[in-house]
Order: sequence, then structure tokens, then C-alpha cells
Amino acid sequence: MADTGTDTWWRGAAIYQVYLRSFADGNGDGIGDLAGLRARLPYLAELGVDAIWLNPWYPSPMADGGYDVADYRAIDPSFGDLAEAEAYIEEAHALGIRTIIDIVPNHGSDQQDWFVQALAAGPGSAERERFLFCDGREGGLPPNDWQSIFNGPAWTQVADGQWYLHLFAPEQPDFNWRNPEVVEEFHAILRFWLDRGVDGIRIDSAAVLFKDLDCVEESYTDHDDVHEVYRGWRRITDEYEGRFLVGEMWMPDQERFALYLRPDEMQTAFNFDFLSRSWDAAELRASIDLTLTTHVPIGAPPTWVLSNHDVTRPVTKYGRPDTSFSHQDRKHGMQTDPVLGERRARAAALLAMALPGGLYVYQGEELGLPEVEDLPDHLLQDPLWVRSGGTDRGRDGCRVPIPWSGKEPPFGFGAGTPWLPQPADWKNLTVESQQADQNSMLALYRDGLKLRRTHLGDGTLTWMDSAEGVLAFTRESLTCITNLTAGAMNLPPHTEVLLTSAPLEEGKLPTDTTAWLR
Repeated sequence: MADTGTDTWWRGAAIYQVYLRSFADGNGDGIGDLAGLRARLPYLAELGVDAIWLNPWYPSPMADGGYDVADYRAIDPSFGDLAEAEAYIEEAHALGIRTIIDIVPNHGSDQQDWFVQALAAGPGSAERERFLFCDGREGGLPPNDWQSIFNGPAWTQVADGQWYLHLFAPEQPDFNWRNPEVVEEFHAILRFWLDRGVDGIRIDSAAVLFKDLDCVEESYTDHDDVHEVYRGWRRITDEYEGRFLVGEMWMPDQERFALYLRPDEMQTAFNFDFLSRSWDAAELRASIDLTLTTHVPIGAPPTWVLSNHDVTRPVTKYGRPDTSFSHQDRKHGMQTDPVLGERRARAAALLAMALPGGLYVYQGEELGLPEVEDLPDHLLQDPLWVRSGGTDRGRDGCRVPIPWSGKEPPFGFGAGTPWLPQPADWKNLTVESQQADQNSMLALYRDGLKLRRTHLGDGTLTWMDSAEGVLAFTRESLTCITNLTAGAMNLPPHTEVLLTSAPLEEGKLPTDTTAWLR
């Protein structure tokens, strides 16, 4: 594993994100589960990943794809049970694959025991103090005018007249992090999973835990008090060898972002700036420089992410006109060039693999899966769609189940009908169809991850002089060049080509292509 020591394996790891509902179905009910994941562990070991990050696997009404957690110490029956989760962790460890799980601290589920008790207990009770219940304003108005991230008011009124805060869906009531019971409960949850061999904790919506409810503005992001929470979490994870915290924070202020990565807080955090940049050499270099400037002085390894379960898949994103590029624009029928998108996605993959720090790969990236933009309206389940009145297609298009084999749906995903339908033309994108094709996206990822483990990981980057529209840098024994100009370019003389994202043209590097050299 490309790292600097056992305790810091995550500094240069390649981590594969599994959205469990859509990875592999082991019992034939159309929903991915732990049985399916366990059966596919050899595939991930062969791919060359160091760890798996699992989206929430807890019991949940699935109002938000599992991010509305009803019980933090159990497994949703649709995925399996706790014994099967423990068996999975053990089997993954046997293959050299570590496990990272999602912890969702901002909110729970309206079906969680604590919230049911709070509704029954009434205003002023200790049970309600675990959440953010308030009286409304005159005229039957909510406590303030905050809006939910999922559209609509961030407040819902209950039968006795009080209101509770939910930054996301109404089914996701926010916890009161000024309540010591909440703090202690999550300490116990962390220990519960670390004791079972979990290697890392991904912290969902990490910057929004604290709210000043008397603020007129939507002041619920990045409150100073949140840092003491993560100092407490860090003290716990430091008791377990080789464990780490990775935060999810969408924050444009890099100085504030860096505060979460101080030596006594999180070890890493997702780098959404890189994910958000358009396919432009100056834009990408600016993001790389900004990321390194933020992380290197404080000794924190950067992370590199091209997509996840919340954003448009790279093949579709990079196939859109440069001027209208957006990783979160989900309007129906946007213009996309799939050939251009695949070419740039391949180049972006090799570029991201070559950068110093940790790498996150969302399931299906290694197959070149596009966003499914024509899912029938009646099948869409994302609350972004439900609460937008049909103006936001939501995130279901990047969550369609993985195609494994065969010539027609469900493509080996499982014996039943998948919870979201797969396009018929995915027959050319299955794992089976790409396994033996040395020019496939799967082969590119497999070869790239193998070379990355051998040559790269954590470390330094040195920029090389290059023409406008070209990114060129050295990493230890490897040189990475990405050509974003309109035409082919000459490669440096006397170099060995280790890997390219597209075939060379008479020894020249074509446009929208990345090459690894030495």
C-alpha cells in the first residue's frame, strides 16, 4: 500500500465509494446489499483499491437514501444484519481492503426512538432538548425564515404548535449539539463501530452542526463551536491504531476549511473545489495549487474526487459545453457529447490518480458509466426531486445500479428488478464486457491504480514548464502530462510511456489526453 507507515495508510490510499443499494444484489430483491458486496470483494481487490467507503447502511425509512438514520447501531434489513456487516469487515481485511463508514451527525430520522419520544414528551421536556424545537412567531409563522437545502422551509410544525428544525428533509430532524446527551451518544456510536474493526469515519455535512436560531440570516454553516466536537472525535479515534476521520464540507473559504484539519481534529476532508472545476488547464492548475497550499503547510494530505453519489457522473459532466459545465446541473435534456465526455473523463482519471494524497473513486467511474438522465419521473426517489416541484431532477441519475454481466438488464446486478432501471445500452459497459479489453475504462483504472500504488501515493508535486493549455508535473519517479490544447503535442524526448488515457498519435499526445512517463 502506497503510504508512509501503518498508522497513516489513508494519506495516499485509493478509496472506492460503494453506494450499497446500487452495487450488487445478493438476495434478488432488486436492492444492493452486503451479500452482494461480499461476493464482489475479489473484484475490488483486483481493481487495486485500498479501502471501501460505504454510504449509510443503518436502518432507515429511506426518505433520503439512508441519510435519515433511525438506528446508528444496526444494519438496515434490506442490506443484511450486524453479523453480516462484521463478516464483511473481516473478509475485506483479509483481502487487504479497509472499511470507512458514514456517520450522519447533523440529523437523524423522524422515526428514530429519540424523536418519537420528543414528540410524545411535549414542549420544555428533556427529550425535546435533544433536537431544535422552538415556538413560532406571531401569525403562525416558523421561528425564522431559513430554507431547507432540499427546498422549502427548514421548519415543520408539530401537533402541539412547536416547530422543529431540519436543514434537509422534514423526515430528518436536526440534533441539538449543545446538548451533552447528543455529544455522548455519538461518542458511543463511534466506539461501537471502531470496536468492530471499522478503519475510518466519513462525517456527513460536517460543518453544519451548530445553529444560532436567533440569526436573521441562514447562519448554520461553519460555526466555531463545531471544532470542539471533532476534537472529541479525534481523541476517540486516536485510541485505535490506524483509524482516521474524513469530513464532508462544501466550503469556499480555504482558511476556514483548513481549521478542520488541525492536528487535533480531522486527518482529511473531501476536496470539492477540484471536483467543481471545468475542463480547463488554468482552472485545474489553480485548484491543484489552492489545494496544496491549503493542505501542505498543516501536514494534512489532500484528497482528489471526480464524483460521488450527489453529483453528475464525469462522462456526462465533461461532455457538456465548457461554458455551461456544472457538476450539479441536473436539468432534463442538457446537451452532452458522450465521446468527448469519455475522452476527458479518462484523462481526468489519470490526472487525479497522479496527484499527491488520497484518491476517492465512486462506483461505476471505473466503467465509464454516464449519468442516466431519462429516468421516468414516477421512479425518481430523491427528495431534491420530490420537494422541487419537478424542477430539479435530483441525484438518482448517478445512483443507477452497476452493470456486471450479460446483454440486457439487470446485467448481473441480481435476480430481481433493480430499484432503478439500467439503460439497455449499458451492455457495452458491463464489468464482463470490459474485463478482457485492454483499451477499456476498466483497464485504464486497473492499470492506473496499480502504477499509482507502485510509484505514487502521498508525497510532493513539482510543476514543469509547459505550454498554455498543458498541465505537466513530476511526482517521484513519474511525470504526468495532460494536454488540454486543441491539438496534439510532442512528448518530452527520451521518456518511457507508462500509461496514456488515449492512444498516442505518431508519438504525440492528442488533445484531452493524459500520459504518465518516466
